Amino acid sequence: MASVYLSLGSNIDPEENLRLGIRELRRRYGGLRTSGVYQSAAVGFDGADFLNLAVALDTSDTPAEIHEQIEIMHSMAGRRRDEGKFSSRPLDIDLLLYDDLVADKPLQLPRSDVLEYSFVLRPLAELAPDLVHPVSGKTLQEHWREFAVESQPLVPVRVNLE
Repeated sequence: MASVYLSLGSNIDPEENLRLGIRELRRRYGGLRTSGVYQSAAVGFDGADFLNLAVALDTSDTPAEIHEQIEIMHSMAGRRRDEGKFSSRPLDIDLLLYDDLVADKPLQLPRSDVLEYSFVLRPLAELAPDLVHPVSGKTLQEHWREFAVESQPLVPVRVNLE
């Protein structure tokens, strides 16, 4: 079984769509561990604030199989792939880490977003503070301590994900 970490985000009906994502992940993979939920400004475009969290699960699925399941969930939430990279979205699920796998193709692992965006790193560091990033060799908690938080502020929010 592989330890897998995902990020979930939404800025279109975010509470409803995050619940859909969590429900579908549980249905497909069983038990999940989730971080708190954080609100952040849209990055790269003008849009409504996002709600984001991180999820941990164990699976025997390959990264490609997980990616296929993620795309099904995106479709369920009404996400369209013909929109730009930086746009509002009902549900955005990204595979961040798959054990200590380092790969560029077919998927980039670990995903570069882990160290680039506070809305990815903070929930992930909350969920797995002692997890060592397979490229940097530092823990996620160390990366979060070093992150320029003021450049990408986050606000913890209470959201019922059930």
